[in-house]
Amino acid sequence: MNNIDRINDHLNRREFLRKSGMGLGALALGSLLNPTSASAISGGSSRGGILGSPHFTPKAKRVIYLFQSGGPSQFETFDYKPLLEKMNGEELPESVRKGQRLTGMSAGQSSLPLAGSQFKFARHGQSGQWVSELMPYTAQIVDDLCFIKSMHTEAINHDPAITFFQTGSQQPGRPSIGAWLSYGLGSDNENLPEFIVLVSKNAGGQPLYARLWGNAFLPSQHQGVQFRSGKDPVLFLNDPNGFHHKDRAQMLDYLNQLNRLQHDTYGDPEILSRIAQYEMAYRMQTSVPEVTDLSNEPDWVYDLYGPDSRIPGTYAANCLLARRLIERDVKFVQLYHQGWDQHLNLPGGIQNQCRNTDQASAALVQDLKQRGLLEDTLVVWGGEFGRTNYSQGKLTKTNYGRDHHPRCFTMWMAGGGVKPGFSYGETDEFGYNIVKDPVHVYDFLATMLHLLGIDHERLTFKHQGRRYRLTDVEGHLVKSIIA
Repeated sequence: MNNIDRINDHLNRREFLRKSGMGLGALALGSLLNPTSASAISGGSSRGGILGSPHFTPKAKRVIYLFQSGGPSQFETFDYKPLLEKMNGEELPESVRKGQRLTGMSAGQSSLPLAGSQFKFARHGQSGQWVSELMPYTAQIVDDLCFIKSMHTEAINHDPAITFFQTGSQQPGRPSIGAWLSYGLGSDNENLPEFIVLVSKNAGGQPLYARLWGNAFLPSQHQGVQFRSGKDPVLFLNDPNGFHHKDRAQMLDYLNQLNRLQHDTYGDPEILSRIAQYEMAYRMQTSVPEVTDLSNEPDWVYDLYGPDSRIPGTYAANCLLARRLIERDVKFVQLYHQGWDQHLNLPGGIQNQCRNTDQASAALVQDLKQRGLLEDTLVVWGGEFGRTNYSQGKLTKTNYGRDHHPRCFTMWMAGGGVKPGFSYGETDEFGYNIVKDPVHVYDFLATMLHLLGIDHERLTFKHQGRRYRLTDVEGHLVKSIIA
């Protein structure tokens, strides 16, 4: 008799009946409170999604989300407004602002002087998309991109705005996009997490929080796993000194038996998540070192992504790593690159940001395309809001800044079933308000889920008496951008 049997044998008849009743009761109650948990408890695959299969045939199988944290200025990148150059230094007309709120950082200014971009724009590609000179590499792939120039949000400050994009709520406590996809669709790779997060090192800017890739009230196995640069891409994954790999296998075997005894007693579905996470961690001991070792990439790939791709943890290296993860069927890869918050000294600051990201972003799209992966991989580029058309602080011939602007901004998407070489939505000639085809954050999220074969109204989770979803009670499919 092994130790596990001894522990189990210590239960006398009365205690066994009492605890079994509690377990069956918890199981029944759990199935009533959350019907989806019953399938997991009854032996459903820990790697399969709750949907079983998509609601309809997906155009995209996986997503790479290049989140540009801080709010990139649309006026220096993709939304060309020559009127601002013509009226540079003149006061923003009240007829354009219409009394809309400002942040506390510019509300006290005595004037709001319009600021034209200091950087030149030109049309590129057969589609004739306007792109700034700051984005020469992105300019080369515009015929693969679908621009949305009419994005808007309610959030005017960083934390709620980023939280909104990543979880569908301005308030913390909701599951992130990747967690929802993991929960709904499961994984196509048994040896890597379905949701992986990469954060550029030493980028500076507004802080990021682990809750942005958290699972909230979904089972914990669906939270994002952050890969770090350096010796240990995943913390606590390697065996301690003096501890053999076989020792860990034996330890996990006994631990799983204990966890299953606990689950049989109490019926808590989170115990199954814990078992799945331990098993995944064991498999990752082999899979993670292999996928994060970029040394076998040929020189032409490094040349494509740029010199920074040879430096672990940079945005370029993370873009290259994202491609490797996608090749191994990871469902959702989230990149975060901070530093786009140029309230002051915008010209110099945004030049550095574009220099650090432009080549790698374009290279990722090109690399996926040449490998036949872009067709069913959705790539998203964008931040949490845009920037004002007026200068925050003093406007000079060589310097200006821009405040937060949630009313309109630009994002782009590529592959995964969106129209290539296409521009959707339009802002007014001042770039302050949307005049055609607005796209709200909820619309963006609903459309992303649709491209993955999910009806956003039907992927739900019951929590505290209410059914939650990524798009809350809103969101409309933007059909015009779908190929």
